[in-house]
Amino acid sequence: MPQNPHICASWADTGHVQVWDFSSHLNALAESDSEVSHGGSALSNQPPLVKFGGHKDEGYAIDWSPLVAGRLVSGDCKNNIHLWEPASGSTWNIDSNPFAGHTASIEDLQVHFPDAHSFSVCIAIWDSRLGKSPATSIKVHKADVNVITWNRLASCMLASGSDVGTFSIRDLRLLKEGDSVVAHFEYHKHPITSIEWSPHEASTLAVSSADNQLTIWGLSLERDEEEETEFKAITKEQVNSPAALPPQLLFVHQGQKDLKELHWHSQIPGMIISTAADGFNILMPSNIETALPANGG
Repeated sequence: MPQNPHICASWADTGHVQVWDFSSHLNALAESDSEVSHGGSALSNQPPLVKFGGHKDEGYAIDWSPLVAGRLVSGDCKNNIHLWEPASGSTWNIDSNPFAGHTASIEDLQVHFPDAHSFSVCIAIWDSRLGKSPATSIKVHKADVNVITWNRLASCMLASGSDVGTFSIRDLRLLKEGDSVVAHFEYHKHPITSIEWSPHEASTLAVSSADNQLTIWGLSLERDEEEETEFKAITKEQVNSPAALPPQLLFVHQGQKDLKELHWHSQIPGMIISTAADGFNILMPSNIETALPANGG
């Protein structure tokens, strides 16, 4: 939970969603490493704050509201989405009547910023004040949509990644005009597994794929033909020249196997952590490094 980082929500393959309070674990870590190692059995058996069994199947999609503390949405593989509203103390009112709009698995959910009542699912957009049907539904990709991300610095921008490796950028202000796609990329050839906008630069996006690559994109960039000609003249290399690469591609990170998820660091601009089957990496490409905010982050 962004407002209370010691509160965490998790999915289980039993179809249950659970909410946990890790404050006692964090306090124990802060006080003594030995206490956790040798006397932490009581902590490991701590029950969840809430265990919700209203979903009809397991799921993958879950997201906290960035504005309303405790508001949560969860989506399962049977197309059901449930809204959690915080009540008094450590309790939630969970709407047993799910949101409708999809006929297949909910792969990802994102609560909209800055509108705390809106959230999107690959890709239909709901406003919880308007009922259980989508306010907008968008045909995005020809294959399954795996992941989505709202741009928190430019709230009209939504990025999505598909099961065939493509990812698209949409400007929702253009929906009424019929085509809201402002960029579409086919660089990756395997499923997109994670996608996220930078929290410090509105035009920067990071993408991971089952092709074992993590790529970083600068969407404000365009191809400069003069610079490209100059580069070729210097290198005298025509094979695999940058002409075959999108000009928006800033950086490619390789070396991890079966990449699953990535996240930007919320306080250190340009830093990314990525998880994979063989471990996790922390990287900070020098060509996208920016200065820390004046207020220290």
